[in-house]
Amino acid sequence: MTDDTSAFDPPERPDFLPAPYQATGLGPGWGPPPPYPPVPARTAGGPPVRLYLALAVVIALVAGAAGSCGTYLLTRPPSGTDPSYRLSAVPTGSTSRAPESVAGVASRVLPSVVSLEVKGNQEAGTGSGFVIQGGYIVTNNHVVAVAAQSGEIRIRFNNRRSSKAQIVGRDPNSDIAVVKPEETFGAPEITLGNSDGVVVGDPVIAVGSPLGLTGTVTTGIVSSLNRPVEAGGETGSDYALINAIQTDAAINPGNSGGPLVNASGQVIGVNSAIATLGSGALLGQPTGSIGLGFAIPINHVRRVAQELITTGAARTSRIGITIDQEYQGQGVRIASGANRGEPAVTPGGPADKAGLKPGDVILEVDGQPVGDSRELIVTIRSKAPGDRIAIKFQHDGEDKTATVTVGAAPAVTARPS
Repeated sequence: MTDDTSAFDPPERPDFLPAPYQATGLGPGWGPPPPYPPVPARTAGGPPVRLYLALAVVIALVAGAAGSCGTYLLTRPPSGTDPSYRLSAVPTGSTSRAPESVAGVASRVLPSVVSLEVKGNQEAGTGSGFVIQGGYIVTNNHVVAVAAQSGEIRIRFNNRRSSKAQIVGRDPNSDIAVVKPEETFGAPEITLGNSDGVVVGDPVIAVGSPLGLTGTVTTGIVSSLNRPVEAGGETGSDYALINAIQTDAAINPGNSGGPLVNASGQVIGVNSAIATLGSGALLGQPTGSIGLGFAIPINHVRRVAQELITTGAARTSRIGITIDQEYQGQGVRIASGANRGEPAVTPGGPADKAGLKPGDVILEVDGQPVGDSRELIVTIRSKAPGDRIAIKFQHDGEDKTATVTVGAAPAVTARPS
């Protein structure tokens, strides 16, 4: 049997008899049903149009993907950068600050603060200072001492200009010195405050040149008052003991002589010493701040600076006694007899006039207990000659009180050569 699909004759397909003439259905002349499903007829002339359409779609998709990939490879930014990337614009702002803010106080104080570069014959160092009335500059004695005999002092102002300076006077006992630059370039004088009005917890700002970094500002609080501290005095019996303001504002070597100011920008102290974990506590040593800095109260500095400017030297307050350094009991005991030629109580001196005797034990000054000789010394030195103080003491086991008028020891000669 043949049909019109001559190109598609499956092998072993059984042949059937021709259908009866004018057959209308299955009948006895038919053979059995075919054993295989009927094969769809194919149109002569090649593959159907739908196959071509499918192939065209696949080719188009592949070509498009390949083109996109090629375009990306050719145009992609190197290393993940994006030339079209833009951040938002810088917001508008102002550098002005409230006058009572730290930044506001610093902006007023900084023009009055200077850096000192000091050179001696074999030593050199740096420190800080501040301009006071008349164009004078207050600093520490230990900052300028190396240039006292022969040397050079150069003052660098906040506007980056500099001038040579000369020592006007210095006081080793208070660690205060005054110098005068040849030119101040219009630097304003700083405002001096009242250290007697300072209380523990007050906010403070330290300004200076720690480690030579000029114009540095740090903040903290007053962490204690009336702290007996040795502040870089010269060798000898009159080393500098100060009744210091203690602060946790960061103070480092180079801050020496710089101002400690209150929240109003008024100087309440002169930064002079720091406590360290090493062997000493002077700012000149190569150690850093551990949060314990000490400043000379400005009321004491004011008196000393004025005397240095007017006379070139400053008086040291005394009451005319020699202290028994071996005594270990409560208070401070006056020596029982002369020590190295010094009488226990200076005849005609302030203590003698008030009735104190050798062997008496001083317990309080102006109502404040004194625990050792250092506390007594700094308390007396913090007073001005002529001040009247109340001293509570024991005489032969009996408590007594006397009013003592503070005197002064002969001024230490510490003038520049």
